[in-house]
Amino acid sequence: MKLEYIFQKNIEKAKKEKWPLVIPVGTMEYHGPHCAFGCDTLIAHGLLERLAKEKDIIIAPPIWYSPSSYAVAGPEKGTVHVPADAFEQYVYYTLKSFLYGGWTNIYILIHHQYEQETPMPMTLSCMKAAKKLIFEYLEETRGNGWWGSNTNKEYYEQLDASDNPFNWITVLPCMSKEVQNATGYDHAGKWECSILSALYPETVVRDYIKESDEWFIQDAVEYSSEIGEKMVALCLEDLKNKIK
Repeated sequence: MKLEYIFQKNIEKAKKEKWPLVIPVGTMEYHGPHCAFGCDTLIAHGLLERLAKEKDIIIAPPIWYSPSSYAVAGPEKGTVHVPADAFEQYVYYTLKSFLYGGWTNIYILIHHQYEQETPMPMTLSCMKAAKKLIFEYLEETRGNGWWGSNTNKEYYEQLDASDNPFNWITVLPCMSKEVQNATGYDHAGKWECSILSALYPETVVRDYIKESDEWFIQDAVEYSSEIGEKMVALCLEDLKNKIK
């Protein structure tokens, strides 16, 4: 289900049954002349649309604007960059509304600068916002010294339990390290264009690749939706095991 389309009774049912609430996070970033600007967000959102056909999840509206950086290209080529500190605040308050509203099974799904699951500014901002919020929520709802209280003496034995508050918000990559190693990972090249074309065929145009000599897009001529479908299958298998 998509959050923006459902009604209050659906939301209450999802919260009661602890359906995963998943927020796709990406960018509006230059991806060469052949690849849509919303590539990163579209991949995250497209994977969740596929996943929703296999398990009960709530897909929240995507966060499109983020710390994309100008590493690939500046604003003159269309990239929109939001500084990490401002982005962290935005994510914090978005998550706060969900958490205080009763959602305790939240995931943030990212496809941007996540090579080998190495945290970059966007990912770190999401992680920091989540942990900061959880600590503040626990202190507000359970009081100062909640962790040190004798009522919490089994804390370490319960770390893997579903009601562990530090599992309430999880940040995940669309493509785990294992999936990346099994396929490949790039920016607007063979691999990213393949997975994007499998999810949204109209967002990659092969004939446009020749319009640029940029090094990072030259092997994009090798992309195919067939390769992309294999990547999608691996991503979904991984995500089904992690989004619970």
